[in-house]
Amino acid sequence: MGLLDALFGRSKQVQPNLDALFALPTAALTLEASAQMHPSGVGAVCFRQAEGGPFARLKADVTTLLGGSEPEEVHDAYGYTWLVVKRQPEQMSELCTDLHAVNSTLEEAGFGPSLLCTTIGLRSEDGRGLALVYLYKRGTFYPFAPLDAQRQDRDNALELQVRALVGGDLPIEPDVTRWFPVWGAPGV
Repeated sequence: MGLLDALFGRSKQVQPNLDALFALPTAALTLEASAQMHPSGVGAVCFRQAEGGPFARLKADVTTLLGGSEPEEVHDAYGYTWLVVKRQPEQMSELCTDLHAVNSTLEEAGFGPSLLCTTIGLRSEDGRGLALVYLYKRGTFYPFAPLDAQRQDRDNALELQVRALVGGDLPIEPDVTRWFPVWGAPGV
């Protein structure tokens, strides 16, 4: 950052650190032990919708990287595309590796500016959902705990509890105004 940047209040953009995804299995163990939240086995990468031949080839590349397991493609009401990857709930490390591969492939193909987030779903024994959300452009995580998608209610107390529990495992987004809801995110 230069002197003019400091004078005009500009800051250096945070670079994504996709390797932070590899800390998710440790965070999941913490949540299992402390909050009885268990991995759902579902993760997803969200990006601005892309169409055409380049995306079709890219999806074929991702399928090859995932050992022939084609990710499910879901389009939401906000114009975003979710590539959904599923594993057995106990295969958290493999799921994180798959999500890292999907993100890296999209980034290398020039979709980096379109990447929004990556989510990992967790569930409590009583059926409450939770997502650990990785903000691609910030390189940080935050918890999202929906209560009622129809009314768009969130369990803020659970989100703050999760922040406290996994703060030592994951780089948590300090600005809670950036903890955007991801209604309808796969696996939550």
